[in-house]
Amino acid sequence: MVSQNDVDEILNRSRNAFLIFKNVPGKKRAELLRAIAAGIEGSAAKLLPVAMRETNLPEPRLAGEVARTCNQLRQFADMLVEGSWVEARIDTALPDRQPVPKPDIRKMMVPLGPVVVFGASNFPFAYSTAGVDTASALAAGCTVVLKGHPAHPETSNAVADVFSAALAQLGLPSDTFLHIQSPGFDVGRMLVQHPHTKAVGFTGSFSGGKALYDYAQQRKEPIPVFSEMGSINPVYLLPGALKSRSEQIAGQYAASVTLSVGQFCTNPGLLIAIKSQELDLFSAQLATAIGKTASAPMLHKGIAENYSKKRTEALSQKGVTLLGQGNGDADAGHGIPTLATVGGKDFLENPLLLDEVFGPYSLLVQAANQDELEMIAGSVAGQLTTSIIAEQSDWGQFGSLLQTVSEKAGRVIINGVPTGVEVCPSMHHGGPFPATTDARFSSVGIDAVKRFVRPLSFQNFPEQLLPEELKTDNPLGIWRLFNNQWKR
Repeated sequence: MVSQNDVDEILNRSRNAFLIFKNVPGKKRAELLRAIAAGIEGSAAKLLPVAMRETNLPEPRLAGEVARTCNQLRQFADMLVEGSWVEARIDTALPDRQPVPKPDIRKMMVPLGPVVVFGASNFPFAYSTAGVDTASALAAGCTVVLKGHPAHPETSNAVADVFSAALAQLGLPSDTFLHIQSPGFDVGRMLVQHPHTKAVGFTGSFSGGKALYDYAQQRKEPIPVFSEMGSINPVYLLPGALKSRSEQIAGQYAASVTLSVGQFCTNPGLLIAIKSQELDLFSAQLATAIGKTASAPMLHKGIAENYSKKRTEALSQKGVTLLGQGNGDADAGHGIPTLATVGGKDFLENPLLLDEVFGPYSLLVQAANQDELEMIAGSVAGQLTTSIIAEQSDWGQFGSLLQTVSEKAGRVIINGVPTGVEVCPSMHHGGPFPATTDARFSSVGIDAVKRFVRPLSFQNFPEQLLPEELKTDNPLGIWRLFNNQWKR
């Protein structure tokens, strides 16, 4: 068990390493990220069997996740080499300006300090030890203290060894990345509330993410907590689409609901449509497809037990009817694929039906008419994603729906599924509360680095004291204001 003294020692070491690492040039940090990616790929033959045993995930899924993890590490490395991510700005002095002279002012992003990252249960690579939180914090120039998730400790330890080797290879401080394993909430609280911790990254449940956020706000010096917490990712099925291609949509969404036993934060847990004969046909097609889907073991016993409990609770609510379910053994930790339905009136009257059921479960809400569908859209809280399945003919009638859902989601998808998060600069993986604690930031793509930096202005600095990014003769990615004219 990790004690307060242990946490003090760990954060002191991380702080001391930060005083060195924050001054390491971006190109050197890029070398580190590339070395970590190469180390993970070189260790994949050993890592994958361990992760398979600890998570019940199949090798192809985990191999794809390793590739994604290494890809995002290299994307941050490319970002560091390109250089414009620091948002450097140079306003040169105008000493003869009237009525007062203008000083020389230059600004860029600088790292916050040690970052505490909590590994996720459902992504042992891409959101855990070497995941995007760690990669973006290191790219920013922050040191990282990583709390491994208890669901896959051996995998986390093995990946941490890759970090140690990469740091040693490049002659960087070994305490730039520190890895701890300890169950329980007390350790999380101590890590978040330690005065050297300057930011937190978390992916997991609403209760866990909100608790960390509250711990941070109780500090003498509050710090940002970037928690991705939960999302039911509503899907609006519009009449024209159901009339023209219901079977195709049913197959597409059965696959999305049950993908990886429903253990994605973008799993479509809520389907919404207006009652009609076409909807009756669609619901039957979707129920059949769900029923044909084989169940499989979930990530670990705790997730399986929570899914079974939440599923039972959801199905017991007033007006909720089971439409279809797959076969499987819940006692063996399987997630039973499930489709339920409820009327729009009962849904609007029962806030519990908005709770996430983490697993292969989706609820089809049947609205009486367009007005009720719009009311349902207005009742849904912040989400990571919202999808609209529509034909061109639907937009004349439902154009306002797009405006409503755009206020409640970080990513809006038309005629697609929310599962499958592309790792690219234009991706935003975040959303209004309660999906995340700060909708302005993404936990996917290079913009994730913005979570762990702050702007700093340098006024009247001699050239030799300026960071390289702000020196007058450094043209890379810098905007300058010379004599009141912007130039790049």
